[in-house]
Amino acid sequence: MMPAVRRAIAVMHERYSEPISLHDLASEVFVSPFHFSRVFSRETGVTPGRYLTAVRLFEAKRLLLTTPLTVSDIVCSVGYSSVGTFTSKFTRVVGITPTQYRDPEVGELLLAISARLQRLPSLQALRDAGSGCVRPHPHGGASIVARIAMPPGATGNVLVGVFGESIPQCAPVAFAGASDAGSTELTVRNVPPGRWVVIAAAEHPTASQLTFSRGMARYPVTIVCDETVPVDVRLRSLEATDPPIAITLASRISPSAVGRALRAVA
Repeated sequence: MMPAVRRAIAVMHERYSEPISLHDLASEVFVSPFHFSRVFSRETGVTPGRYLTAVRLFEAKRLLLTTPLTVSDIVCSVGYSSVGTFTSKFTRVVGITPTQYRDPEVGELLLAISARLQRLPSLQALRDAGSGCVRPHPHGGASIVARIAMPPGATGNVLVGVFGESIPQCAPVAFAGASDAGSTELTVRNVPPGRWVVIAAAEHPTASQLTFSRGMARYPVTIVCDETVPVDVRLRSLEATDPPIAITLASRISPSAVGRALRAVA
């Protein structure tokens, strides 16, 4: 990744609580806004604005799950000036309100892959997710066979999700999981027609520490009918420049909370 893009990403993580414009980011790396936007999109696959939004939403989710801060306090700390604007945006892209995001099931089934927060669901949840699908396709859908290459010598618990974009802002359309696995193949079933991004994450427990890795198929997968499509996903250690992702495998929030479908948590 180009040094200018790495520096811009570092600035986003350092100053996400401040108003940051495209011009500000371009000035930080001493290039024109047009050139910066073009290079950033080429290197990361998303625009600077979408990357910054992902950072801010991730930090909001992290604070909702790990602190007792009020929604108003969180809004101010992640760079939004209006509680109403933030709540509307959060609800639209996440699928539930910030308050509902604090339901225990969201945290229990959270997959977070970021330099600041790493979390995978429990082993039982991984087993239950082995043939899971968030939105079952009425006609069965296709299958994606993800050929997972773990980091050298690593084993662990792995999840593979099928998403609509490279920085997911909604739950996977389908997913699969395995526990205590090395490099392996995972079949993700019930994938509907569309153009999808395959993302995987794994946790690697050792005697002294717990490490995480992530990976994404090099190219999007296009599904046009009920077929089986193989993809290669090579996992690697997390890097500070990786876009932060947090999704939940919960298909529903507990009835005591809201009693309705959890369409998307990202």
